[in-house]
Amino acid sequence: MANPFRLGFFTHLEGEGDPRRIYQETLDLFLAAEELGFQVGWVAQHHFHIHPGRLPAPFPFLAAVAARTRRIRLGTSLVVLPLEHPLRVAEDAAVVDLLSGGRLELGVGSGGAPAEFHVFGVDPAQRHERTTAGLEQLKRALGGERLNQDGLSLDPPAPGLVERLWQGAGSVAGARFVARQGVGLLLPRATWRDGQGTEALQLPMIQAYLAAWTAPEPPRIGLSRSVFPVADGRMARSLLQEGLEAAGAWPPSSEECLSLEAYCQRQHIAWGHPEEVAARLAADRTLAHATDLIVQFGPARTDFQQTLQMLELVATRVAPALGWQPGA
Repeated sequence: MANPFRLGFFTHLEGEGDPRRIYQETLDLFLAAEELGFQVGWVAQHHFHIHPGRLPAPFPFLAAVAARTRRIRLGTSLVVLPLEHPLRVAEDAAVVDLLSGGRLELGVGSGGAPAEFHVFGVDPAQRHERTTAGLEQLKRALGGERLNQDGLSLDPPAPGLVERLWQGAGSVAGARFVARQGVGLLLPRATWRDGQGTEALQLPMIQAYLAAWTAPEPPRIGLSRSVFPVADGRMARSLLQEGLEAAGAWPPSSEECLSLEAYCQRQHIAWGHPEEVAARLAADRTLAHATDLIVQFGPARTDFQQTLQMLELVATRVAPALGWQPGA
């Protein structure tokens, strides 16, 4: 029986200290995830250590992962397109896709901290305009179209990669735009606006995306979700609080006095014993629409061994409880 979704994991490559250690440990996570049956591993792009994430250049890193793996697909979530030349993104992506045997999943978006834009000399107010124009040029290049009057086109070519293009969105209008571009929709792990939580806000985005989809290929929806599974459920609360404190996410800076449970509800964190985590995910009505479930362990900070243990719990207990099986 086919799986209800592809199982992926996501990492910001966070941490202090030597970035070589962070990169090596993340490479080891990809190797472990492949052995556990994860189908996709996704990495974020961050510049100048403004965010705790430490990877400004995802394509060289994914090329290194490609050389060490055989099956797991390699995703970017997201390349900040308004800070990049779209043709250079297309070239880098084409090379990684070639080296990996067609395993790249190329996610782009308009996000990023305003300070990043300022260092690059880009007006943050132009992010959406630049993303729209850049996405159009990126699609043309990946699709093998001529890029100038002399007939120049992308080399090496990237057959099929345009059909593995994704874009992030955080609003109904944004989701509708993504559908009209004929690319996959990547949704964030948590959304909170005007007292409404993730599920209430993201369901209309999904509905708008599906309603606006006209491409011949099936629509694709990548659902990022925070999970924190702990084998001994009695330890889950204390370990989660320790991880949030290590990340500087707890106690909340808001003037509101939130309990840990209320904070986790707002941050849409599925935590606890693996069966509790699976139950929390199953209760999320957006999951029924997802082609890809992408788990991450933030906003809590976990060390390498904790992350490995959680990957294993997701693959062996959480995802199977949702109908997923490795190799299916």
